[in-house]
Amino acid sequence: MFNKPYISIIIPVYNEEESILELYEKLYNTLSLLDKTYEIIFIDDGSTDSTFEKIKRIRDSKVKIVEFQRNYGKAAALSCGFKKSKGDIVITLDGDLQDDPKEIPRFIEELKNYDMVSGWKSKRQDPVSKTLPSRLFNWLTRFITGVKINDFNCGYKAYNNYVVKNINIYGELHRYIPALAHWKGYSVGEIEVEHHPRIHGESKYGIERLLKGFLDLITVTFLMMYKKRPLHMFGGIGFLLGLTGVLISVYLMVLWITGEKIGDRPLLMLGILLTVIGAQFISLGLIGELITNSRNNDDYIIKYDSYEMENGR
Repeated sequence: MFNKPYISIIIPVYNEEESILELYEKLYNTLSLLDKTYEIIFIDDGSTDSTFEKIKRIRDSKVKIVEFQRNYGKAAALSCGFKKSKGDIVITLDGDLQDDPKEIPRFIEELKNYDMVSGWKSKRQDPVSKTLPSRLFNWLTRFITGVKINDFNCGYKAYNNYVVKNINIYGELHRYIPALAHWKGYSVGEIEVEHHPRIHGESKYGIERLLKGFLDLITVTFLMMYKKRPLHMFGGIGFLLGLTGVLISVYLMVLWITGEKIGDRPLLMLGILLTVIGAQFISLGLIGELITNSRNNDDYIIKYDSYEMENGR
């Protein structure tokens, strides 16, 4: 008979052949002390070394492995892991041994107070070339999203299962899972976690992640504020531009009535341009509203429904 796991551990890995077996041993030692059933899901994100073979050598029925055809990125790996997970509690951590499995009991305890809990590497064991941009990134994300946690980019997180089943991540949006969860109405907590120096290999993330992270922050902000009301954004911009163009045109019309020549004035072209662009932005917002409403998808999550309970569902 299948024994449903209480805890699902999801580990995206990419070229971590030197860390896999040691990580498994640490996980096994920690999880075996808990009186809970568990599963460990490795998502091999297109590794080109022997990572996949190392995982397959682990003789443990609780260990599951998914191998991608190629490297799709961390968000895709986490999304796949979320779909595969069966545990009531889902925990994600990196496969480079910098996250300590001994923190898992603390995450589980803190989940009693929150829907999801994010790790905070307060004493990060990384070079300044990574820590300084990370601080700037976290400050900017806190300011824009309103989620008051210190470390958005920490991969060490714990969720109640219903959270991961109701958020959609792609591209580079794994950095903003706390913001996406907050937007869905879930409570987000944070605990300090121990962060170890990297022992094997090197970081898989380069300087280009800063640009990607900034662009995805714009995406998250738009999704949080305007996903269901695109006209509020495009229409607002269009109204301001169009109103400015109309006011310029009225001003020029008054000058024309008083006898001044306006045909060769650049201000006339500007007034017409702003009016046309404003109308285009409003039209774009209306098209967005049509697309949003034609999908007819409910953008809410039901926490309790007495109607369903009365009908035995």
